[in-house]
Amino acid sequence: MINKKVNNVQEALQGIEDSMTIMLGGFGLSGIPENSIAELVKMNVTDLTCISNNAGVDDFGLGLLLQKKQIKKMISSYVGENAEFERQMLSGELDVELTPQGTLAEKCRAAQAGIPAFFTPAGYGTEVAEGKEAREFNGKMHIMEEAYKADFSIVKAWKGDVAGNLIFKGTARNFNACMAGAAKITIAEVEELVPVGTLDPNQIHIPGIMVQRIFKGEKFEKRIEQRTVRKK
Repeated sequence: MINKKVNNVQEALQGIEDSMTIMLGGFGLSGIPENSIAELVKMNVTDLTCISNNAGVDDFGLGLLLQKKQIKKMISSYVGENAEFERQMLSGELDVELTPQGTLAEKCRAAQAGIPAFFTPAGYGTEVAEGKEAREFNGKMHIMEEAYKADFSIVKAWKGDVAGNLIFKGTARNFNACMAGAAKITIAEVEELVPVGTLDPNQIHIPGIMVQRIFKGEKFEKRIEQRTVRKK
């Protein structure tokens, strides 16, 4: 059995350089690869194109990379709770490609499956469709969307084994599942790393063939973007 375990986040992120395109799992602050993002900040790589549902918040998640102006382009479905993301977008400092959320997910999944392009009705007749091929299917117009092409995909899982098999927990499954295996190299950071054979095969969400490197993260903060409590 191939052992894909690396000793730490530094080893996991080897090869990431300026101007690369990186997919990062998570939705809001749920299921984001905290250790990897913090290490990217330390590495001071710049001119990155980041594909992520959103960019965290001002002082956490991808917001940390935005603060240091390490991201050249964000490909996301919405701005979220990140005021700095909004400021950079409106000022023209940051190139932003806003994409319908389902289309963003499918562009990741298509890359994962080796499908170069697909047709979707989402965005037809809007700015999203500008410059894209359009065709009619069953009386409805669709636009062609191409699968993403990324150098690295960085995902966060609850459990994983040294062969790269992954299990996500709850809503942290989100974009992590469709981004695993959707880039040239997939890196998985996990809360618990176990030997091969420990995980129930029926519970595995992503098979190890889609993961090239896996490591055990530490000190996960798991912040809540908007904490809501019930009134007494």
